[in-house]
Amino acid sequence: MGYVLSAVGRVLEQPTAWGAAWEMALLAGPLWAAALLGLLLGWAWRPRWASGLVVATADDGGSPAAAAQPPFATLDFWKAQLPARLRAPLGTAVQQREGDTDAVQRNRGTVALGRSSETETATVAVGMADLVNLWRLVEGADGGPAWTKMMEKSLPTMTYRAWRRDAQTGPPQYQSSSIFENASPEEVRDFFGDDEFRMSNRWDDMLIYHKTLEECRTTGTMKVHWVRKFPFFCSDREYIIARRIWKLGGAYYCVTKGIPCSSIPRRSRPRRVDLYYSSWCIRAVESRRGNGGGRGATACEVLLFHHEDMGIPYEIAKLGIRQGMWGCVKRIEPGLRAYQQARAAGAPPSRSALMARINTKVSADGFTRQSSSSSSGGDGPETADDAQETENKKPATRSHAAARLLVLGGAVALACCTLDQGLLTKALIFGVARRFVGQRKTL
Repeated sequence: MGYVLSAVGRVLEQPTAWGAAWEMALLAGPLWAAALLGLLLGWAWRPRWASGLVVATADDGGSPAAAAQPPFATLDFWKAQLPARLRAPLGTAVQQREGDTDAVQRNRGTVALGRSSETETATVAVGMADLVNLWRLVEGADGGPAWTKMMEKSLPTMTYRAWRRDAQTGPPQYQSSSIFENASPEEVRDFFGDDEFRMSNRWDDMLIYHKTLEECRTTGTMKVHWVRKFPFFCSDREYIIARRIWKLGGAYYCVTKGIPCSSIPRRSRPRRVDLYYSSWCIRAVESRRGNGGGRGATACEVLLFHHEDMGIPYEIAKLGIRQGMWGCVKRIEPGLRAYQQARAAGAPPSRSALMARINTKVSADGFTRQSSSSSSGGDGPETADDAQETENKKPATRSHAAARLLVLGGAVALACCTLDQGLLTKALIFGVARRFVGQRKTL
């Protein structure tokens, strides 16, 4: 109170109106800075319905059709805001009332997945459609957005590259290529599927709990319960996943995805992750560092495709993943070498490693022809040049330019004048500002 009274006194003591206005501006400056900070942070943690409004406005460009049918005017939009466990009953009721053909097909697929994973074996939770989807990702024929390269790192016996792309809806998607020297696809397959060694060796120090809920000894499909440790400012995350491995030609395709499970009740901590996809292709490749003979000329490549909704704002998640990705990845290589040494010493394989050896064999020729014919109607994946050209052709109105200058100018002033104590805070402010004005730049 005393500070406010003294500030008012300084304003009244000014002999001219300009001096009084200057004192008032100095008094209101911190308040405006705090308001701008609250706006930016509030936008970073905005609810999903607000994100849907902005995405629809940016994509539609203010067209009459978009104005006639805003996204929040549809029942499907509001259904998407409900918790996952409430969507299926609501979807069934809507089917009976409206009889919408597309909605019926979509909700029937959701209900069928839930029933198959909860009342039958885990085998039907991961099927041939998942293999086709993974195969298209590996071949670059999924028709998704272009990939942007993030990093390229290497160790004496390992080479790593990573890419990222932003989907129209959902979390960012990641692709990586890891090439391990002096390793066979079978060794790497068992290594990634061995949950017991993953925890005992601590090469994946985020995994703190695992339990096999169901398994099929015919197909090798497993339903697994995971709990992963997150940083101190986040609660741990819980996963109910199904995974299955196919052998297609000389490569192994493993699909791992989140599935519903009513037998394990939800808790506030750890927080359950419903949207989870982490699948990989393991295949033998020529060594990039081989000497032309013997075992040193063989290598193994792991192509990983991963995305998940961790319940963290996407911009913050992208920043954290970019900073911590290599620190986690470089622990895989010494873990793999320790696994090879344990196998060479005669250590018995674990239960999960034995299940990873049960694969469904698929004919490469027939599968390739069928998958190619089913996807021949598409236009193919978009290249980076095409995506950039399309972005450059979008018109920019004066109002949009003014909004961009306003938000970016406020972010510059706030970052430089008030929050000069941390690089992370500045990166967060600029990242959210770019997200607000519709820029598609990487952090």
